[in-house]
Amino acid sequence: MNVSQVLSLLEKHGTRKTRDGMARYAIVAERAFGVSMSQLNLFRKQIGTDHDLARGLWDSGVYEARLLAALIGDPARVTPREMEAWAADFENWADCDTVCFKLWDRTPHAWAKATKWAKAPDELVRRAGFVLMACLAGHDKDAGDAKFRPFLPLIEKYAGDERNWVKKGVSWALRGIGHRSPALNSAAQAVAKRLAKSDDATARWVGKDALRDITRPQVLAKLSR
Repeated sequence: MNVSQVLSLLEKHGTRKTRDGMARYAIVAERAFGVSMSQLNLFRKQIGTDHDLARGLWDSGVYEARLLAALIGDPARVTPREMEAWAADFENWADCDTVCFKLWDRTPHAWAKATKWAKAPDELVRRAGFVLMACLAGHDKDAGDAKFRPFLPLIEKYAGDERNWVKKGVSWALRGIGHRSPALNSAAQAVAKRLAKSDDATARWVGKDALRDITRPQVLAKLSR
């Protein structure tokens, strides 16, 4: 398939109901057909991995095409420059999270971008930094605790960013690290407790939100096995 064929297929399977429903999830996109994620996953299975096609779909600017690009992209062919270009194109939390969760966290560049983007001024690029931290914590089974510890000072530093998508990304990162191991859970709890006592309302929210999750009996029991 080429880009034109895939775009035609996406448009054919789009519905007004799905497109209108995006607003309920605060997903804003300039161009959208209204294709469900379940349908996109079916297309992913049909197409397989095709990074050249993924690049063309991303460049189309169509919301669902960009989600599909994340699903069919090849982590081994992702470049740091490409990551920067795609991050600059983010329109909403959904395209940001999907490309981080489905593609970028499996690239060798994810660790460096997480650190760099956590300091970025743009709301969605900064969110991507913290979402990558959370995704790496969930998906990189071979990484040792030491690789995650440098993320904790960044989480604490930027927990006061009151922008909605950033603060939720920061909480996700802290929670993800807290689920990683007993030692990281203790370290994450320490950060969360400090934040929960902060004079800053946003930092307090992040701390309390993370602390509720990483101190749950189910989480602690799982880590102790």
